[in-house]
Amino acid sequence: MNDDQVKGKRKQTKGDLKKGLGKLTNDDSKIAEGERDKDKGKVQEKFGDVKESFKKSW
Repeated sequence: MNDDQVKGKRKQTKGDLKKGLGKLTNDDSKIAEGERDKDKGKVQEKFGDVKESFKKSW
């Protein structure tokens, strides 16, 4: 597991927490912010997956 994969997982967790907080406080902007953070984390994790696969194939 490389650095991008770890950071991506961390961003996804952060997004889940923000989304949960937004639902708890009924704050739509916080929910949207959490979803956006989660999506950013997914992209970064996939980028890390691609880097890892290239590293393994060389």
